[in-house]
Amino acid sequence: MKHIIRTFKWFTIVLIIAPIIASAALAYAKGWPSSWRTADWSSAGILPPALSDRPAMIRIYAARSGRWKGVFAVHHWIVVKPEGGAYNRFEVVGWGSPVRHNNYPPDGRWYSNPPQLVYDLRGSEAAKLIPKITAAIDSYPWHDYGTYHVWPGPNSNTFVAHVLREVPELKAEMHTAGIGKDFIGPGLSIGPVPSGTGWQVSWSGYLGAALAWAEGIELHILGATVGIDFDDLAIKLPGIGRIGITDIAAF
Repeated sequence: MKHIIRTFKWFTIVLIIAPIIASAALAYAKGWPSSWRTADWSSAGILPPALSDRPAMIRIYAARSGRWKGVFAVHHWIVVKPEGGAYNRFEVVGWGSPVRHNNYPPDGRWYSNPPQLVYDLRGSEAAKLIPKITAAIDSYPWHDYGTYHVWPGPNSNTFVAHVLREVPELKAEMHTAGIGKDFIGPGLSIGPVPSGTGWQVSWSGYLGAALAWAEGIELHILGATVGIDFDDLAIKLPGIGRIGITDIAAF
């Protein structure tokens, strides 16, 4: 019994507490806007003008959440563009009507934090899947006023995860720090992982586990993710996110 307690203690310190402290230190060093009004929400200049880039496109972006929440979590959104058409950004926010369409630039900063590209699909495959994404957005079950909950969900990451589960052809993974992505519903729930390449079990988003080809093996503890991604040779840590061989090689 003592061995089990000791193992659990070191698991908690090394794989949960230490990564969160490291993420908090990085956030403190970078600083954050004092309020919503002083934050930068402008385009990060990642996307070209829509009319100069004709092919259909589906992209998922993630950016660190605002203020102290950025220590633990990112905010996801979806951008779609039909062939020869305009960009359309979809996301869920925590004020007013949750589901929003084009409230911000498609590649806009989130609370001054630059977006990170999580998924990219272009061409005929993207054109074929955009109607399915639109239908999945319309079917989001927590779209009414007052249904948003910052933790453990349903929140902005729950919304994107729902869309991905409804369109498994995308086979898209989400950022590891997307707290709320593993909220499937209240109580004990079993369902596909966002990539559609495996399954997960969750208790109201507080505790759970996943096994999938794309995501690997994950434990979900209070919304945070600890895991091993065999497909990308990476580990997943709370706050920090995924650290893979390619990330280490970049230093």
